Amino acid sequence: MRFAEFLLVLSALPAAAQYSVQRNGDVVQLIDGTAQTTVSVVTSVGNMAVEMKVKGENALRFPYASVEDFMKKPGLAGIPFLGPWANRMDEQAFYANGKKYIFNMELGNVRGKFPLHGFLSTTSEWRVVEARADDKSSWVTSRLEFYRQPAWMAQWPFAHTIEMTYRLQGGILEVQTRIRNLSAELMPVVIGFHNFFQLTDSPRDAWTIAVGARAEWLLTPDKIPTGETRPIEKLFPNPQAIPLKDYDLDHLFGDLARDASGRAVMSVKGKSQKLDVLFGPNYRAAVIYAPNPSANPQGGRAMSAQERNFICFEPMAGITDAVNLAHRGIYKELQSVPPGGIWQESFWVRPSGF
Repeated sequence: MRFAEFLLVLSALPAAAQYSVQRNGDVVQLIDGTAQTTVSVVTSVGNMAVEMKVKGENALRFPYASVEDFMKKPGLAGIPFLGPWANRMDEQAFYANGKKYIFNMELGNVRGKFPLHGFLSTTSEWRVVEARADDKSSWVTSRLEFYRQPAWMAQWPFAHTIEMTYRLQGGILEVQTRIRNLSAELMPVVIGFHNFFQLTDSPRDAWTIAVGARAEWLLTPDKIPTGETRPIEKLFPNPQAIPLKDYDLDHLFGDLARDASGRAVMSVKGKSQKLDVLFGPNYRAAVIYAPNPSANPQGGRAMSAQERNFICFEPMAGITDAVNLAHRGIYKELQSVPPGGIWQESFWVRPSGF
């Protein structure tokens, strides 16, 4: 065959697909070949994304030698889902529709004086509904049937299902959550995500962040909102160029600054790498967690540079303790989904400079 004929044959072959999905046991990988990006989701551990590798560099914190090590002892990594509530309650009970629901602490799935982050972060009860790719994106959808678990319903007595879709498109990861209320009453929606991000081209103390919010909620020493807010400039003189080395962050923000599409943006930038995290309109609050005891004399034990080489931009449907503060008339933005209704929202992770 002449070389020219070979080129004609080669050009007639179908091009490799940009998007694909691979599944290995409990791990589903979404692949965008053009953007050289792969997202790995461990469906049997909280349906948690643990890797977003962009040109071989992981944009998610994952301090484990392997996925197998993570599955044996899950910890602070990746994109954990927080439900049926995120952050703290100010007592071992919550209020909804004018009623007080007291947690059964003997069941063991709710713990602490200030119950934290619900009890779904590492559950193995997620089931994959669909894992596919087409010429536009690759995605995996999983469903959690909350109402089937008696120990869950005993603590949060609203029958519902949750569907989560990770979608990789154009190098951008979308995480969409759909909650369907199967109960006979309004169900408050106070879920969130505790996303652990990292940059690999520079250490934490060289990063700058931008915060798309106008207000900070003031907190008690127990991290419960007092009900007071202040302009974000009181904490960050320039919210669009914040040197992370100067801050020890575990702060709550509201009145998010939206673009024309209703999205708010939180960003972290290193030497050249950058991550933008975009919050959809139904994420009404954000927690930013980036511990740095050296910036806070009261910060507790010393942490190595590697231990604190991350930042959490956490999309929240409501502020910390939203249901209880709403019951007391302090919080005005509590979201609820009616019987038979659906609550839906997304956030996006957009890398650049990798």
